Amino acid sequence: MPDAVRTAAVRAVLIMSLTIIQAMVAFLSTLTGSWLAFPMVLSSVASTVVATWAVLDVWVTRQVWNQRHGVVSEPSSTARQMRRERRRAQRAARAAERDEAGGRIRGRRSAGDLSRA
Repeated sequence: MPDAVRTAAVRAVLIMSLTIIQAMVAFLSTLTGSWLAFPMVLSSVASTVVATWAVLDVWVTRQVWNQRHGVVSEPSSTARQMRRERRRAQRAARAAERDEAGGRIRGRRSAGDLSRA
């Protein structure tokens, strides 16, 4: 995740967690009939609006990043594993081919071969 998107996501998570705590305090103070209930409910509503804005900020920041820098394509671990296995198989096939040829350079004959003249 790019740094700008990560920063926005961390900010959104912190704001959302504070909003949930604030809503819980508002609910409990409403149940107890405390004088703090009304101001907490009002601030919880405002905090919910801010939390929604923060989540939208993450989405917009991500879209802007993708638009400016392109989508970062990283192969998944399974794709990487399959590529390694394919390379190993290709190396083994080339080694078997070399062993089958006897290690000689193609087109050259050894001293024991008869001439074809």
